[in-house]
Amino acid sequence: MHLLIIPWDVNPEIFRIGSFAIRWYGLLFASSFLVGYFIMLRIFKNENLTDALLDKLTLYMALGVIIGARLGHCFLYEPEYYLAHPLEILMVWKGGLASHGAAIGIIITVALFALIEWKKFSGTLNLKDFIKTYVWTLDIIAIVVALAGFFIRMGNLMNSEIYGVETTLPWGFVFLQKGETAPKHPTQIYEGLCYLLIFFLFFRLYWRKKGEIYHGLLISLALILIFGSRFFIEFLKEDQVAREAEMILNLGQKYSILPFVIGCLGLVLCLSIKSRHVIRKPAISSKSR
Repeated sequence: MHLLIIPWDVNPEIFRIGSFAIRWYGLLFASSFLVGYFIMLRIFKNENLTDALLDKLTLYMALGVIIGARLGHCFLYEPEYYLAHPLEILMVWKGGLASHGAAIGIIITVALFALIEWKKFSGTLNLKDFIKTYVWTLDIIAIVVALAGFFIRMGNLMNSEIYGVETTLPWGFVFLQKGETAPKHPTQIYEGLCYLLIFFLFFRLYWRKKGEIYHGLLISLALILIFGSRFFIEFLKEDQVAREAEMILNLGQKYSILPFVIGCLGLVLCLSIKSRHVIRKPAISSKSR
């Protein structure tokens, strides 16, 4: 007998006017960018960097997340279908975003940001400076990415999607919107809470040293903790696509192994080199000397 099951029957739409609807998922997805922007704004002020540079980074990240997440879902999870129906790749409103694809998108667009925008900002950018700039940018992005993961998983909860297998635990959710009658693991909450704790950890690590952290520390820990927790929580999830039924490890787990390994290697390298990021000093005018 399930004594404390939670009937979950939340409407994924906040309100609708005709064919136009505002959904909880969209609101939470947008909120992740808004809250992340203000956190990054504080970091940029600490680093003596301009708001204009942050605006450009935000644009690069938004493109990386949206394009990467969509292409990741299409080609990592359902390649046969989308190769047969290529126009549906553009139909983002039909659903289908993958966090692994978003991670790839961020890695690529941040590299472009470091190569293009930082060169404009600093005037020159040699290979050594590019690597340091790229790694530092990934480090600070890791802080807000962890928080964004929390918002997105809460959006999944409001959509009654990506939940777990049946459970006898007292906090099982019955997802009535999906026609479920048995309590299931609320894996969206498990995963979301993991990401929220990771965010607080990274936020603390950054501000404890006022930003003067080892190059690569936060991004390495992000790959380890985010994809490590994802790997284990996937054991509790229902299959996302039909072909996962015959797999020992599902696709989410398989795609989490490489980032986890890269994170471990990055952490070893970072702790071996021990190169600390140095805060940019503001320019001193001749009048203030």
